[in-house]
Amino acid sequence: MRKKVFVTRKIPEEGIQILSEHFDVEIFPKKRPISKEEILVGAKGCDGLLPLLTDTIDAEIMDETGVKAIANMAVGYDNIDIKAATERKLPVCNTPGVLTDATADLTFALILSVSRRIVEADKYLREGKFVGWDPMLCLGGDFKEKTLGIIGFGRIGNAVARRALGFGINILYHSRVRYKNEEKELGVKYASLDELLERSDYVSIHTPHTSDTHHLIGENELKKMKPTSYLINTSRGKIIDEDKLVSALKDGEIAGAGLDVYYNEPAVHPGLIELPNVILLPHIGSASLGTRTKMATMAASNLKDALLGKIPKNIVNPEIYQ
Repeated sequence: MRKKVFVTRKIPEEGIQILSEHFDVEIFPKKRPISKEEILVGAKGCDGLLPLLTDTIDAEIMDETGVKAIANMAVGYDNIDIKAATERKLPVCNTPGVLTDATADLTFALILSVSRRIVEADKYLREGKFVGWDPMLCLGGDFKEKTLGIIGFGRIGNAVARRALGFGINILYHSRVRYKNEEKELGVKYASLDELLERSDYVSIHTPHTSDTHHLIGENELKKMKPTSYLINTSRGKIIDEDKLVSALKDGEIAGAGLDVYYNEPAVHPGLIELPNVILLPHIGSASLGTRTKMATMAASNLKDALLGKIPKNIVNPEIYQ
């Protein structure tokens, strides 16, 4: 009898094809985040589960459904109770590396768009307000010889730095570890978080959400930033205290923000929606056709290997095999 797999949302067909070659596949049909109750029903009796980052997978789901392996279609896996999975000897997999370039591209798109007021200018023109060139119209930020501060210097932070070099931007970074090879190769400089916030014209977040990074950017950190600086977040929403961010934007403590992730996603803080100096995107950091296809095939391959008795390439709790 073929094993069964439950996929919590429609994903690129290439991923489904990998699974269908070996398993019976059921896909949640609705175009919205699936509820916990729907996961419990849909995955009941299934051997494998392929969730998205929007799906919380806890111990109850593991026990009630009886799944034998979980392959998250995301780099992060804070939506899954890894401790509970490990205790149950359930392999949990992710999709690292594949979305680096797409997320770095979007990060820089946000940096450019919010500082040069692209969305605001587009709206201005569409509303019929453009009557001719104006030397004071939509004045925004500069890039050459300005400073970009990168919080978290893993794959994505590194890729953002490489893109910034072409604009003549000076780069500071803050990370748990020093990247001395990159310091020599790229000319980036390590800084404490306080120094980075105080000196940067643009601050971009690329660290995972953990207990250590929860509300990493709060009231005190925002007050350290320049009033002409911009905050960019394409990582996880809970890294920023959104209430304090709204206050800082309203009070002119910083010039603007570009966000792709939110604290209570998909809900967006109403204060952010009201502000003209914020660009808000619907979590599309990895939303290029090529990247999403690679994520789907990687997640499917991880789940296939786990269910066929192999150690998946992208296992996040390898200790279960010891």
